[in-house]
Amino acid sequence: MIYQDSVLVQLIRLVECIPSPKQPPRRTRGRPYLYSEKLFMKALVIMILRRLHRVGELLAVLEEPTSEMRMVRQLLCEDGRFPSRRTFQRRLKALPNALPDQIGCLGRYLVEVLKPWESRGRAVALDSTTLQAKGGVWHKKDKQAAIVPHSSIDTEAGWTNSGWHGWVYGWKLHLAITVAGMWIPLSARLTPADVADNQMAPLLIEELPQEARFVLGDTHYNAKNVRDKCQRTERFLVTSKRGAYPHTDAGVEVRRIFHKLRSLANENFNEHFKAIFDVHGQVPTKGEINTARFALGAVLVYQLALLHRHERRSGVNRGLKPFLRAA
Repeated sequence: MIYQDSVLVQLIRLVECIPSPKQPPRRTRGRPYLYSEKLFMKALVIMILRRLHRVGELLAVLEEPTSEMRMVRQLLCEDGRFPSRRTFQRRLKALPNALPDQIGCLGRYLVEVLKPWESRGRAVALDSTTLQAKGGVWHKKDKQAAIVPHSSIDTEAGWTNSGWHGWVYGWKLHLAITVAGMWIPLSARLTPADVADNQMAPLLIEELPQEARFVLGDTHYNAKNVRDKCQRTERFLVTSKRGAYPHTDAGVEVRRIFHKLRSLANENFNEHFKAIFDVHGQVPTKGEINTARFALGAVLVYQLALLHRHERRSGVNRGLKPFLRAA
């Protein structure tokens, strides 16, 4: 009988092969880590693909006596040891701090492998997409009075006014995406929704590959700190211009073309991403740490799926939703 590893097992194995960012400074206090960061990234891949949002749910699934789960447990062992419940809780809680660097590292590797700019301009689109908080909303008057009227409210989220969705209570997933024939997330951060886009933009730009020459954004990114960051990294910032329409300056036609390219990349990727991971409605987690782990973990899984399909020459970003659902 021919046995083939499941999609879940294949993606977990792929975590072992991806490049890692530069190692952080060694801990000067406390016990040294017994398990590697990648072991808990494997655990996060399982949580994202199987819609498990608590450590207890993860461990309960891992205990199932199926052949697939036996193989998964083996992949989560290092030197013959399997982490304890407390270790899983502690390390998965700390994991969101490491995910932006890992996403940036893998994004740069995907650009090398997939060559999205081989026949196109080397542009990147910056944007943020809103994610609704789980539970009720915390109205401004109650927040100012420090009154939480219902226990379902996620008090760590924030308000933002989206031009498409109106007022949203929740989070922002800040993203940098390739403007090319395929959408590759190159860097990502999660914040409460009231954090300004331009505040997070320099952190996104920091993770971009050297090949990226044009940074495209809307008027929210037309800010001094973003311009300074692009100038220091020798990139061109192209944003919508503030002021009344129609604009009549010499660069208006060029900006119109770039704005159209940016919109196609951002809007299509955001809808594609939300459909795959079921976040058109509320996120399934509460609290900034848990929500960052879920949202950034979903970006990492999306990157892994792109790499997996490239290696098997099965069409990079087409049919990703059924492919990941099959896991």
